[in-house]
Amino acid sequence: MTHTLPAVQRGLLIDGRFEPALDGATLESHDPATGELLVAVASGSAADVDRAVKAARRAFATWSTASPSERGKILWRTADLLEEHADELALLESLDNGKPLTAARHVDVPAAAEVLRYYAGWATKICGTTATPSRPGPWHAYTLRQPVGVVGQIIPWNLPLVMAAWKLGPALATGCTVVLKPAEQTPLTALRLGELLLEAGLPDGVVNVVNGLGHTAGAAIAAHPDVDKVAFTGSTETGRLIATAALGNFKKVSLELGGKSPNVVFADADLEAATAGAALGIFANQGEVCTAASRLYVQRDAFDEVVGGVARLADELAIGPGTDPATEIGPLVSDEHMQRVTGYIEAGLRDGAEALAGGGRHGERGWFVQPTVLVNAPRDASVVREEIFGPVVVAQPFDDIAEIAREANDTPYGLAAGVWTSDLSKAHRLASAIDAGTVYVNTYHATDPSLPFGGFKQSGWGRELGPDALDLYTETKSVIVQL
Repeated sequence: MTHTLPAVQRGLLIDGRFEPALDGATLESHDPATGELLVAVASGSAADVDRAVKAARRAFATWSTASPSERGKILWRTADLLEEHADELALLESLDNGKPLTAARHVDVPAAAEVLRYYAGWATKICGTTATPSRPGPWHAYTLRQPVGVVGQIIPWNLPLVMAAWKLGPALATGCTVVLKPAEQTPLTALRLGELLLEAGLPDGVVNVVNGLGHTAGAAIAAHPDVDKVAFTGSTETGRLIATAALGNFKKVSLELGGKSPNVVFADADLEAATAGAALGIFANQGEVCTAASRLYVQRDAFDEVVGGVARLADELAIGPGTDPATEIGPLVSDEHMQRVTGYIEAGLRDGAEALAGGGRHGERGWFVQPTVLVNAPRDASVVREEIFGPVVVAQPFDDIAEIAREANDTPYGLAAGVWTSDLSKAHRLASAIDAGTVYVNTYHATDPSLPFGGFKQSGWGRELGPDALDLYTETKSVIVQL
């Protein structure tokens, strides 16, 4: 099925206008299913970032003092516009990223809208507290929560529209202004979202969208002396670079980074549900998810049944272009990333792992990788230790709860984990013992705007979503008055 790319802005959104980069540079967006060029968009440099930051600083004076209800109404209207343009946005996301169109239409777009509505509700509920000092004499003491200022936000290519909403929702609700940099591979929905924000009534300069390369535009945002905070979602390696660059003016930093998440199945679980959940945990969104359940641990008595079932489900998944309604797993985002993922698979096989399903590239055209289930991998193999960010799971048996708690935590990451059991006590014991920001019990990939999301250890700093995200974008000021 052939789909025409919807009309989309190709410039940088700066101060309410779409403009070319100052040096005329562009970057190309390709269809991952074919490798063919979709469109070329402007590619910003440090000079363009500086223009965007200046626009955001000018806009901060008015946006930070706008009434909370006004900010909430604009976020709510933007969510309505996302739903009105859901088919268009889903197609842009599928063509740009490769994900199945049905997932983009029925998961990504609604999820982005719900996040914006959640923070629209918070805009009128950000408040300080009063205190009663113990000092002698009459006092009036209270706190204020005020927007942190100009925020640089750098989002990844795996869930472009959803990640933009995660970042923009709390920032705009609190009164911050934003310079948003989408991933160089997937700029299209961020540009369209910028248009819809303006249509919803957002003042010029409050949100600026600067497409560009990470080492130019992204680095310029992280290092800019007039950016008060930077929020980043992406790899742990890039997160380190951003944290270092932010030291120049000690800007606030929040980081949502990598993961190598354990998914633990006990023999007393509903094994049919656990098998389907394990497949969903690793193959959803082509495995290009930071919380992907890439380490599958199954109690020995149930190992063959569960892992064999996951392998069968992997073999049955319909692989194809994201725009094909029959597709269940689409291509990876780029040729470079496909080579990275298949390189991990090859290394795992060299290390002694066996592929029960998949094991390499799918087809010769486009950037497809077979859903892959590996067993018998040495515990020190790269496929066990390192984030692959693709449809590759390594399955290993275990015997008891004490053993699996140690095994689950034997990683530098701590983003998510899964536990499957019919024993409520066992579920709570393991959920408490695992070092992870989110633990799914008898489910996987179940998120909600009301629940904080973030990681332990090298999976990041801070929490997005929920009320916690408001802390990322506000400063608390104490005021003490002697009466």
